[in-house]
Amino acid sequence: MGSMKRWMYRGGRPNWLAKILNRFWAMVHSLGVAPNYLVTLEVPGRKSGKIVAVPLVMAVIEGQRYLVSMLGADAQWVLNVRAAGGRAVLRGGSLEHICLEEVPAGQRAPVLKAYLRRAPGARPHLPVRQDAPLTEFEKIAGDYPVFRVVPEPKVSTARS
Repeated sequence: MGSMKRWMYRGGRPNWLAKILNRFWAMVHSLGVAPNYLVTLEVPGRKSGKIVAVPLVMAVIEGQRYLVSMLGADAQWVLNVRAAGGRAVLRGGSLEHICLEEVPAGQRAPVLKAYLRRAPGARPHLPVRQDAPLTEFEKIAGDYPVFRVVPEPKVSTARS
């Protein structure tokens, strides 16, 4: 199964089959029929401006939610999030406007470890085993962006 996943994302980009499957899973995650840690991230494409929907697995540590790029820093959704200043929409049955804050590399290891436990499909893409010690995750942390999910503050429209 690992070689199939690597084939589907050769060069860090989804091939035709991965694109079809990603669209399907993005729809399923958006409907909220999947477990609550399976979400769809919606972010404007940095070139097209069109909304791009990406199915992702959310890691949760001590009540904080995180999104991880299993394909590294060159994943299109990561580039789009950075271009959008972190602003995005998260769907998982409901719609939530969020801001994604990039976690510094020195703080990513525990999130990467939790992510691999939750996301078996990501295991072929990260060069550590899910049960590896935290020090192994620290060695690769700079290569895999992690974003903390922060609810966008509600803007008051009331006038004084």
